[in-house]
Parts: sequence; C-alpha cells; structure tokens
Amino acid sequence: MTRDVDRARELRRSPTEAEVFLWRQLRSRAFQGLKFRRQVALGKYIADFVCLEKRLIIEVDGGQHNEQVQRQYDEVRDEWLRSQGFRILRYWNNEVFEEFEAIAEAIWRAAKEAPSPPTPLPRGERGAG
Repeated sequence: MTRDVDRARELRRSPTEAEVFLWRQLRSRAFQGLKFRRQVALGKYIADFVCLEKRLIIEVDGGQHNEQVQRQYDEVRDEWLRSQGFRILRYWNNEVFEEFEAIAEAIWRAAKEAPSPPTPLPRGERGAG
C-alpha cells in the first residue's frame, strides 16, 4: 500500500464541512449523472474530487492554501495535473456554502466543455489481435 493511498483514505475519513457539503451534491452520480470520486491519488498528488471521464478536478481549499509555500506547491501540483489532461476548478471553503449555485454552473460548464472519452469499437470492428 502506498503512502499516497493511505493519505487519501485518511482525508476521506476526516473531510472538512465544505467537502462534506460538496460531496453530498456530487456523489452517486447525483450531479448531472457525472461519476465523481473523492480524495483520489493521481501520481504523487491527491485531488479532492475527480470526474475521470471528464478529466475534471474540483479542489476545496482552506486558509492554509493562501500561505506562500502552499500556493507554490499548489501551482506545481496544478501544472502537473494539467499536463496529465485534467482541468482544475479551485474554490475556497466559504465559497462552497455562499456561492454553490455559481460553482455548480461552473462545474457543469467545465464538464460540457471536456472532450468525450473515446468510444470502444463494436466487437466486429475491432482489429485482430
């Protein structure tokens, strides 16, 4: 078991109030039928919420993300995640509660703009081998 997976499990067991609120909106395909997972290890990083099909990450940040060292870490992390084809939406904890409708609209727009995953070929049209 990797350290990242253990850390992701720990984060799932102790979410912030904003994460709990947002997860209630996203879980079980409740948000526009999109499949979100929470606290997912991606490379050496952990993303708060991920829709793999749409390559969409939603981050919910507390005040510690306003500190210079954390901001620099987040910039490097986001750059790497973008290089892997992910789009990142980042919100402050208080925004999740105060501006949820605008956040929901932004998530939906980002999901609609995401390229669709490739559709597998029907059995008879697959190449040999």
